[in-house]
Amino acid sequence: MKVLVTGGAGFIGSHYVRTLLADGYPGAEGAEVTVVDKLTYAGNRENLPAADPRLHFVHGDICDLDLLLRLMPGHDAVVHFAAESHVDRSLESAAEFVRTNVGGTQNVMEAALRSGVGRVVHVSTDEVYGTIDEGSWTEEWPLLPNSPYAASKAGSDLIARAYWRTHGLNVSITRCSNNYGPYQHPEKLIPLFTTNLLEGRPVPLYGEGANIREWLHVDDHCRAIQLVLEGGRPGEVYNVGGGNELTNRQITELLLDHLGADWSAVRKVADRKGHDLRYSLDESKIREELGYRPQVPFARGLAETVDWYRDNPAWWKAVKHREEEQAA
Repeated sequence: MKVLVTGGAGFIGSHYVRTLLADGYPGAEGAEVTVVDKLTYAGNRENLPAADPRLHFVHGDICDLDLLLRLMPGHDAVVHFAAESHVDRSLESAAEFVRTNVGGTQNVMEAALRSGVGRVVHVSTDEVYGTIDEGSWTEEWPLLPNSPYAASKAGSDLIARAYWRTHGLNVSITRCSNNYGPYQHPEKLIPLFTTNLLEGRPVPLYGEGANIREWLHVDDHCRAIQLVLEGGRPGEVYNVGGGNELTNRQITELLLDHLGADWSAVRKVADRKGHDLRYSLDESKIREELGYRPQVPFARGLAETVDWYRDNPAWWKAVKHREEEQAA
C-alpha cells in the first residue's frame, strides 16, 4: 500500500505518518508513505523519522498542482491534512487560509481524480459548524463557520464533497474536536500554557475562560482517520470527538496543577473576535459504522503530554522562540 500524506510534517499528520511507519494500524503494515509538506512555521521535518526506507519526503506546496500531478500516480490513497489551522492567525491573514485550505484542497482533489487514486480522506474540523449552546452536532448539521479559518475549512469540505458528487471521487471527510498531544505547535492552548509555565512566564487566558472545547488525543484522532480510510463510505462525513468537554479555565487549572503553579501565573487578555462559546460533536455515526472508540483517557493523555514538553525542551524552544524572534 502506498499512501500520500499532505501536511505530514505537522502535528496531526506527523503522528499519523509515524504510526503508519511503526506498523501501528492493523492491515496497513509495510505501507510506503509519501509526505508533501510546505514546512511553514507549523511544519517541522524533525517531527518525522530522519531516515526510513518506506518514507519519501517532498518539500512542496499543495497549491502547486503540477507537483501533485507528478507525485500522486501510483499511490493507493491520499490523506489530506495540509491546512492553515490557527484561528488567531486567520483573523489577520485570511487570504492565506483561503488560498491553502480552499484552493489547495481543490488541487489535491483534482490531482487525485486525474491520477486515479482509489481512496481519499479529507481531514477537517468541528469549527465548521460554528457554536452550539447545548446538545451536539451531527454530520447533518448546517455549516455556520464564524472565523476565516473555519470558513475556509467549510469551503474545503464542500470542494471535497463536490468532487465525490460530480466526479465520483472516493473521498470521505472527517471533522474532529480539539486535538492535543506531543509535537503540537506551541501556539495552541495546551502547549502554549505548558511551555510558558515551564519557562516561568504567565499564561494568557481569553476573557473569563468560559469557552468550552471537547478534547481529543491525537492518537485517537489518527486511529479514527485510518478507520475512515479503510471503511468509510464515499461522500460521507464522520465526526470524531473526544468526549471530554472542559472550559478553557478548567484546562488552565489542570495545567497549573500539573506544573506546580497557581492562579497568579494567569493573565487575562481581551477575548478573541467572534470567539465561539462551545463545540460538541455527536460521534455516534463513526462508532456505529466503523467501531471507533477513544482509547486515551484525558487525565492520562494530558499528564503524558505535559511530561513530553517537560522532557523535550529543545524541540519546543526552537519552534517557539524562532516565531518570537521573527515577530520582534
